[in-house]
Amino acid sequence: MSGVRLGRQAPDFTLPAVSGKDVSLGELRGSWVVLYFYPRDSTPGCTRESLDFQARRGALRRRGAVLLGVSRDSLRSHEKFRDRYGLEFELLSDKEERLCGLFDVLRQKRMYGREVRGIERSTFLIDPKGVVRREWRKLKVAGHAEEVLAALDEELRAER
Repeated sequence: MSGVRLGRQAPDFTLPAVSGKDVSLGELRGSWVVLYFYPRDSTPGCTRESLDFQARRGALRRRGAVLLGVSRDSLRSHEKFRDRYGLEFELLSDKEERLCGLFDVLRQKRMYGREVRGIERSTFLIDPKGVVRREWRKLKVAGHAEEVLAALDEELRAER
């Protein structure tokens, strides 16, 4: 059962980040947070999604949002991914699957005819008070980062 529900407080977490620091949701209070879960570093879909978010990083930042990517990959894998594609936002390593469990993003999938357990591509928009405002699950990469930015704009208009 997911610990995440729309309109409710997101579960707090602390995870190691590619910058060498730990990132905690509680420390990000006061900022919007775009938290996206992706299956694996340097795969075609995950690379495209990360590059799409990278292209909108400045726009997200101007709106007061922090962008965080999460997968089960190691920090070393994240460093290679970040460096290869010039990603300028934090990638968090959830090797022990704690955050994936809290956000209920792990699923059984079929890959090459076998059942494997992996991350279902998902994104969460968390407001400055730590409340989950939007969620996207089973999403398609094409157009997703733009959709998240548009949703953030809607939320900001609704605040006024």
